[in-house]
Amino acid sequence: MLAHRLPALLPDLSPEASLVVTSLTSLSGRALDGLVTRPPLESPHHTSSAAALVGGGSKIIRPGAAARAAHGVLFLDEAPEFPAAVLDTLRQPLESGTITIHRASSVAHFPGRFQLVLAANPCPCGQHGTSDIACVCTSIARRRYLGRLSGPLLDRVDLQLRVNRVTTAAIRLAGEPSRETTASARLRVERAREVAAARLSATPWRTNAEVPGSWFRTGSRRLPVAVTSPIDRALERGTLTMRGYDRVLRVAWTLADLDTASAPSAEHIGRALFLRKSVTT
Repeated sequence: MLAHRLPALLPDLSPEASLVVTSLTSLSGRALDGLVTRPPLESPHHTSSAAALVGGGSKIIRPGAAARAAHGVLFLDEAPEFPAAVLDTLRQPLESGTITIHRASSVAHFPGRFQLVLAANPCPCGQHGTSDIACVCTSIARRRYLGRLSGPLLDRVDLQLRVNRVTTAAIRLAGEPSRETTASARLRVERAREVAAARLSATPWRTNAEVPGSWFRTGSRRLPVAVTSPIDRALERGTLTMRGYDRVLRVAWTLADLDTASAPSAEHIGRALFLRKSVTT
């Protein structure tokens, strides 16, 4: 449910992004009534092949679900049920923002900048860590199940959260008018996007996700050591890779934009690091 709500939190597509998404929709053979103005959502089944996920074809190369999710959301439910080789095809697009498919007679390039959402049970039976029902999976089965999500792929996932089961009290609270709505949350996202776009107005980028990590670590954007000390220590201990270091910085800048702060504070860095490391397997 959370993954399907995510596109509604995103702003409308820019004219350039709208043309890209509309072109990909047309290229994939889907019917169109006009320009696509809202971010797309793609949710392929876990039996999908690598060609279905990133694109392919023997004669005509067509975009896969990841390309059709450009400027939107790619949701992989039951992610560990996907073959590991299929999941790993997303590593290069997540890093470069481009999907490249080579065939003997041609090469195709598709946009590959999307928000990836992975959902997984804690084990094959789904009961590990619960207090009411006993898990019947062995430790080896749990490791094999979650091991399909490779380390390099998870290193490219910015936020990792454990979602607890919904309780009766949570259901009752969900009906209270004081709870935040999708519309109000979308306004916050739009304001944060405007803050980021203003800061990046002199650059070729418009969102924090597009900015190379080195840009945040150099010049006037470089944060004081007192602010970055938590991720500096994590990098020295080896619990955080250099790629993860840059991704924590991007999330911290996004949290600062949501708070309309001029730069991330130590609290923003700590929250970003917690969001990246809050899942234990």
